[in-house]
Amino acid sequence: MASPRITLTVPGPDGDREVGISNPDRVIWPEVGITKRELAEYLIAVQEPFLAANGDRPVSLERFPEGVDGERFYSKNPPKGAPAFVEAQTVTYNSGRRHPQIILTEIAAAVWAVQMNTIVFHPWASLTANTDNPVELRIDLDPQPGTDFTDAAAVAPAMRDVLAEAGLTAFLKTSGNRGIHVFCPIEPEWEFLDVRHAVIAAGRELERRLPDKVTMNWWKEERGERIFIDFNQANRDRTMAGAYSPRALPNATVSTPLTWDELEAGVDPAAFTVRTVPRRLADVGDPWADLLAKPGRIDTLLEWWQRDLDDGLGELPFPPDFPKMPGEPPRVQPSRKNEANWPKDDA
Repeated sequence: MASPRITLTVPGPDGDREVGISNPDRVIWPEVGITKRELAEYLIAVQEPFLAANGDRPVSLERFPEGVDGERFYSKNPPKGAPAFVEAQTVTYNSGRRHPQIILTEIAAAVWAVQMNTIVFHPWASLTANTDNPVELRIDLDPQPGTDFTDAAAVAPAMRDVLAEAGLTAFLKTSGNRGIHVFCPIEPEWEFLDVRHAVIAAGRELERRLPDKVTMNWWKEERGERIFIDFNQANRDRTMAGAYSPRALPNATVSTPLTWDELEAGVDPAAFTVRTVPRRLADVGDPWADLLAKPGRIDTLLEWWQRDLDDGLGELPFPPDFPKMPGEPPRVQPSRKNEANWPKDDA
């Protein structure tokens, strides 16, 4: 018997498109009963802020053929047979390899991605006009075991203050889980490595101010019950769940932009879901509507980076899939490091 299939009418810049959805009643989030069709309709409902945050830039699709309880995999390049409105842009990866990556230019492309079992959208920090230079400085405040969203919310305003001292305006969103993402719009004048160094500089400054609450330690065994500033999320081709992207968590939470006043008044990140965010947008609007309107510069943060280098604070570890980087310390966790095997200048 043929699989059930519906056609959704999806508005777009070139008029309505008809996008097919097979198995529309398949439940993606079993705990709350949200179906494939409901996910597609959610993206249509939030299309304007969703595209503002995730469109016109390379995006990776996190796909779940069996729903959130099943296996997942990532897609970066458009598969054969993708509709013409699913566009692509050739980008350079950390290995030096170049390859086309999916670009969302209209919401029909995101609905098509749902048809391809996508749940989470992971946008780059750069736009298609210049994929090598980010337009956002992104900071991931990642709660470690023994901490939670409340702990991240307590340190986020201090991070905002650090960034303000560096001349940057900070916006924030829930990660959709326990963490908080802080974004600053920046001029696209610096490559990813420079922006990563700017993130490290900001993180080190916050760690100096809040050493009992914040850590920059890459190795989990050294972090303790603190908020980890995941500086490696600023690397090329390392992405976070985009604003207004659903998460593959049991209650279908959404990574949701907030105002600073909302954060300080106390919010529950679990309250922002596929079913509640459209109403929130209708009631309060999009806190990120002007995110890219006034980009800042990272000159001051790079001065802090250089100051710290001069003071003996060197490069920090890169993810294991990256090539060995200049000045990088050994990629071995401290408890397994045999000092006798490492020259001093590699320590």
